[in-house]
Amino acid sequence: MNIPVDQRKILYLTRPGVEPDSTLAALAAEADVKTVHSFEEALAALRHARYDLVVSEQGDFLALERASVNQQAAMILETIGQGVCIVDPGGRLVWANPRMRSYPEDLIGQVCEACGRSFPTSVSDPDKPAAQHRVRRLNFAAGNDQHFEATITPVLGANGEVTQIAAVVWDVTQNRRLQQKINAIQLAGRELVGLDAETTAGMTIEGRISLVEQHLLKYMHDLLHFDNFAVLLVDKKTNRLEIVLQHGMCERTRDLDLYALPDNNGISGYVAAMGRSYICPDTSKDPRYLTGLEAAKSSLTVPLRLHDKVIGVFDIESDRLAAFNEDDKQYAEILAGYIAIALNVLDLLVTERYESTGQLANDVIAEIAPPLNDIVSEASSIMEEYIGNDDLRTRLNAIIDNVSEIKTIIKEVAAPKCGILGRHDDSAPRDPVLDGKRVLVADDEEIIRETIGTVLRRAGCIVETACDGVAAVARIEAVNYDLVLADIKMPNKNGYEVFAAARDSASKPPVILMTGFGYDPNHSIVRARREGLGAVLFKPFKVDQLLTEIRNAISAPK
Repeated sequence: MNIPVDQRKILYLTRPGVEPDSTLAALAAEADVKTVHSFEEALAALRHARYDLVVSEQGDFLALERASVNQQAAMILETIGQGVCIVDPGGRLVWANPRMRSYPEDLIGQVCEACGRSFPTSVSDPDKPAAQHRVRRLNFAAGNDQHFEATITPVLGANGEVTQIAAVVWDVTQNRRLQQKINAIQLAGRELVGLDAETTAGMTIEGRISLVEQHLLKYMHDLLHFDNFAVLLVDKKTNRLEIVLQHGMCERTRDLDLYALPDNNGISGYVAAMGRSYICPDTSKDPRYLTGLEAAKSSLTVPLRLHDKVIGVFDIESDRLAAFNEDDKQYAEILAGYIAIALNVLDLLVTERYESTGQLANDVIAEIAPPLNDIVSEASSIMEEYIGNDDLRTRLNAIIDNVSEIKTIIKEVAAPKCGILGRHDDSAPRDPVLDGKRVLVADDEEIIRETIGTVLRRAGCIVETACDGVAAVARIEAVNYDLVLADIKMPNKNGYEVFAAARDSASKPPVILMTGFGYDPNHSIVRARREGLGAVLFKPFKVDQLLTEIRNAISAPK
């Protein structure tokens, strides 16, 4: 870099009483020259200003150069961002830079004590390996929940003795707190994922969502200190973003028509489409922001990922400007990963289940179609033979209508009607008589167990199932039920044996037996009725009939 002559600064060191020579006069004519008469003045001048040239006699130059280097080293130690100190082998503080002196007093004491303890001898023992004097790294806690790390190094004399110990200390409080918060969020996430099928057994979809929402609200408040959030999932069929969890957001957010697209769909649509987190420090200046929280001033939105796919977004909002930073983003991204897993574990993301269950319905219909079609054909043939017999024709028409209804019912039963997305349209009021009642459904046909379980859960029951009589008896002996619903014909133990086990149990729950029309091996129904059987349901039965019998059995005095 070329410096104009009239801007150059020169330091000139000359001995006291020595007349300036022609060199000084020539320099003074071309630049700004400062004259000093001792090393102390020269060092002071170098400390307070920067010079382009230093002039001295040849004999003084080397000493001045060394002094200048030492001064620069001292200045570095004085201004360095870490605490630096020198401790003698006895653990006494010899020197400390300003940063070290600014640390808590109890920390300085701990560092000095550690230095003396780590290198206690003044002379090195020749019989011990050199590793005894290697650099050591230690951790300290001091002050108001502050954390520090230190590197201590022995300074050895000519004979290998420890003459001093140098310590470099830096404040790691922020990093430690960051790690502690991340650990806490990971623990919270594991708890959230731990809301497994057993924990939520018998709960409705709304009940499961409410449970996740309660846990999430607690984590948000305790760990992140934010109370207003929403979780939106992408409907795979429509690409629409739908709110499944929220707290503190205004009601207008449910009316927003948002899609996972980067433009004209708010910040949530942008994050869902791009898969990148988004911090909005000022909602009034961000054209992407759409109303979430009443009077929101800043927001943080992160993607929900499951198996590397974005399935939705996690939106947090605040009534303060610039309330979120990069640390908050990191915390939210970690928690968002657990939210996505928790929703999956709870079987709330039901698209795959929807498709597979729909296929099950088609398979069942295909399986029973031939005999059902035979019934229709036979009924139609009989109708043609008995023209004029209106009563018979009416009854045959009813049979044909029933066959059609059977197909429709199977389709409706097998096709799921609840899940996260669109669940509000399918929700039914809970039955005050059945709400919270624990019911055991025992049947060796899976479709019967699932169908009855779905109906009872919608009514508010806590439902457990057993696939045979042995499993049913074992459950009755272990759990107090409010009602047992069992098929008469099951493997290993029949319905009567299940009834007997319930009658002999501590809670003595009422029992309803199910059977195909007219099927009663060993007169089980007759015997059970004599001994207090609640009711009998003959398959196939209607939902209203099922619920009526269960209400009557539970409400009946014992």
